[in-house]
Amino acid sequence: MSRPASSLTSPQAADLSRGEIEDFLYEEAALLDEWRLDRWLALFTEDATYSVPSTDSPDADPSDTLFLIADDAASLRSRVEQLMGKTTWSENPHARTRRMLGNVRIRRTDGARAWVTANFVVHRMRSNQTATYVGRYEYVLERRPAGLRIQYRRAILDLESLRDVGKVSFIL
Repeated sequence: MSRPASSLTSPQAADLSRGEIEDFLYEEAALLDEWRLDRWLALFTEDATYSVPSTDSPDADPSDTLFLIADDAASLRSRVEQLMGKTTWSENPHARTRRMLGNVRIRRTDGARAWVTANFVVHRMRSNQTATYVGRYEYVLERRPAGLRIQYRRAILDLESLRDVGKVSFIL
């Protein structure tokens, strides 16, 4: 989960608190469940990455391994635009989701930056079927003048395969 340091606009900021981080992650989950993807996208830094590795290579690097999702900021914006439009047939109408977060742990902090993990369960309801996705998030969060922002987000699925749940056509 190590990422290169990027320049922060507020290097003198104090270490991030557990409560501040948990509140931020719960708000992020609510934005996704409420399908407010434009507001969710605004939580990311301009150099952000969002990835979902394949279920058989959870610790892989997207530069040399096939990932389910390996987005930089530009491709993440494009993904959100597609999901908000009418062109993504697998999410039109969009699925209903409900996220449960737990075991939020601050792995380390460095001034205005925190490396965080959290367990998740995402229930996805669509076409009278429910699929359950279980796994772990890894984040690098940065405090910016506008508040906390996501510089790195990785969703690692604990599923052995996607066979029983289908594809990942929504934001995990």
